[in-house]
Amino acid sequence: MGTQGRHVLLVDDNPNDLELALEVLNEGESRPQVITAQGGPEAMAYLETHRGQCERPSLVLLDLNMPQLDGLGVLDAIRADAALHDIPVVMLTTSREQSDIQTCYRRGANGYLVKPPDLSMFAETLKATLAFWLGQNQIAQSQAR
Repeated sequence: MGTQGRHVLLVDDNPNDLELALEVLNEGESRPQVITAQGGPEAMAYLETHRGQCERPSLVLLDLNMPQLDGLGVLDAIRADAALHDIPVVMLTTSREQSDIQTCYRRGANGYLVKPPDLSMFAETLKATLAFWLGQNQIAQSQAR
């Protein structure tokens, strides 16, 4: 299955990181719809209004360090919500701190990616992540679109 017909919620408070990720995610033929949220509050507002099986994201790419509502707060809210709890959430952050990695996994993250400083490595990382989570990964029937 390709990535078409599935969509990704990309959450990052850094406009440059959002723009860079969007460039990468919008390349190629089989690309998902990408919704962006500039921070935790905007992500939660989107998720609250798109809770239905056909509307909710197939994957959340979530920055960890954001003001107001950080990535852990968003992750906790997703995991606590029966309508959203099974959406795959991959942390996409600059932090390499073991305590951050351990905390994210303990609280339900499905993956933890450190943003590579090199543009081509960043592009490869994002493409591989989408290929796995939206392509090869098998989802339960209740998640199928």
